[in-house]
Amino acid sequence: MSQALLRERLARRLAWQKAVYDPVRDPRNRLPQLAALQAWQAQRLAGSFTDFKKNARMRPAAEFFLTDLYGERDFSGRDRDVAKVMPLMSRLLPDSLLVAAADAIGLAVLSHAFDLRMAEALAGRPEPQAPITLADYGQAYRAVGCPRLRRRQIEMILGVGWTLDAAVKKHGIYKILRASRFPARAAGLSELQGFLERGFSAFDALGGAGDFLEAIGHREREASRRLFAGDPDPFGNSPPSRTRGRGTGGSRARSGP
Repeated sequence: MSQALLRERLARRLAWQKAVYDPVRDPRNRLPQLAALQAWQAQRLAGSFTDFKKNARMRPAAEFFLTDLYGERDFSGRDRDVAKVMPLMSRLLPDSLLVAAADAIGLAVLSHAFDLRMAEALAGRPEPQAPITLADYGQAYRAVGCPRLRRRQIEMILGVGWTLDAAVKKHGIYKILRASRFPARAAGLSELQGFLERGFSAFDALGGAGDFLEAIGHREREASRRLFAGDPDPFGNSPPSRTRGRGTGGSRARSGP
């Protein structure tokens, strides 16, 4: 991808992100059910990744997915960094890694848009402040619908992984990434640098991401299919039946199936 196209993609996705997270433009960002939903999803995903975390080779990649793609951490610093890096990208970071960062932002925007719609559905329950149950989650998931976009969300999750896996295989990328650490910090890009280093290290440890990404893809597609079908246990191993919210500020949990 050319520098011009990459800059255009980053700018477009950052504009989408600003709009979807804006509580003035979309008051659903203030719903207390949003934080409760995101905490619930984070716990469900952590449970689904238990076997990956027990595998020494897959553990770093699993932790990267949970903390940097799915997790509840605040990604605003990373994404501000992407905005700042556009005029500096050719000097500091390889394009292949910046594509991964751009794709992660696109994933965050789609996931948050789904979260907003699900939070709205949960707020319409007879007892909107009640803890979220598995049945509540399934009903909200089906109420939001959009099965093709849900499939797209899963493909975007996997796409970030495949991009990082491809970067690992390119000669010299690790040296370039490490060499960019000091200038990135000096330019105020430490959050983005950290995201890319964690992703690169995690996928380097995998020694080939095929089985890991294929397993995630299979599980998440099957969970989505079962959710839409109304299966009472769509994840195969029930997540915690209830989770209370932690307030409305700063959560960035990734909405998965």
